Amino acid sequence: MLYTNLHHIESLDEHKKVLAENENVMVICGRMGPMCIPVYGIAEELEDVYPHVKFCDFEFDNPAADVIRALPEVQGFMGIPFTIYYKNGKVVKATSSIQSKAEVTAILDAEFGKK
Repeated sequence: MLYTNLHHIESLDEHKKVLAENENVMVICGRMGPMCIPVYGIAEELEDVYPHVKFCDFEFDNPAADVIRALPEVQGFMGIPFTIYYKNGKVVKATSSIQSKAEVTAILDAEFGKK
């Protein structure tokens, strides 16, 4: 389990449920490593700013995370975390490795808009 304050996805069923119940979803699939921890922190900071987005984490080594690792959008990725942005259950953007707060907010604004 990841030690964040984000909603934890721990199974394929939970992943499906989160996507079905939320129009806008950001899933950070990683470990508790130096490239991942800053991205979790950014997501935790932005939860109140983007109440229309469900922010989640998913442990990269969890077998169920294959639903993320197998996405065509991540096939060339070389570093974690894989950050996947879903709109109505469909991938609209995917990034890998560390991201700045400005990079994350630019994607959130472009894909989900501000509220």
